Amino acid sequence: MGNFSKNNPMQSNWGSACSDSDWGSGNDSRFGHDSKSKKSCNVCKSHDASACNCNFRAPARQLAAPLNSDCVLINSVVGSKAIQKVAEATFPFTAFVPVIPAGSTIVSVSVVPNLAGVTRNTRILRDKVVNIGLIPVTITVTFLAPGAAAPATAVLSTSLPFQEHTDFPGACPEDMVVEPPLTLEGIFAQPGVPFVGAAGAVTTDAILIKIVLRTTITVTRQVIVDSHGGICDVNERRCETTTTPTTDTLAAP
Repeated sequence: MGNFSKNNPMQSNWGSACSDSDWGSGNDSRFGHDSKSKKSCNVCKSHDASACNCNFRAPARQLAAPLNSDCVLINSVVGSKAIQKVAEATFPFTAFVPVIPAGSTIVSVSVVPNLAGVTRNTRILRDKVVNIGLIPVTITVTFLAPGAAAPATAVLSTSLPFQEHTDFPGACPEDMVVEPPLTLEGIFAQPGVPFVGAAGAVTTDAILIKIVLRTTITVTRQVIVDSHGGICDVNERRCETTTTPTTDTLAAP
């Protein structure tokens, strides 16, 4: 509803709610302003002009209660380190398909890691970050079997375990770890590595596979910052140690 004029309580921005016959003589107030004397608005059924005063203000919209604190919660960086992780395992000739005959000469080994399929479990001890995981790989071996005239190939799809514990002074179990995707630095294969079989027999008909990975570990901590720049920890007891060593069963990949 529009605001009504002060001189005429029933005169709105869109014209008067009363016609000339309601007010008395004069032009229709919706199309002009007449200086002649006006009677009380008959539509309002009252000679009291205040009864026709419909000017009002809508109630203010109720907004959410404002915050009563000038402090903010942020993640403070405890530290950041570039680290390397090593994934490795030794596989006997019998693990490949088809089985590589004992005594075969290894011509070449191709290892294709799947970085998108890496699984990682990360935990923080006091002053230390522990990281354990698996990286899927496909290993293709070209070999020359004893007495064979031409090389053959064998394939194994599996996962290599990796683990790393990084000294991180100042880190506490309640902190958080940010770690970007792993990058590949090097792949190594070495045939002839001793391998202990299920029956306890040692054989050199095996291949060691090693992958060197690189990443950056950043440890952060939630803190409160006041308007003067003062900082306090959200959990002041986060670094307290217990007499019981940490034992954690990590999730399976």
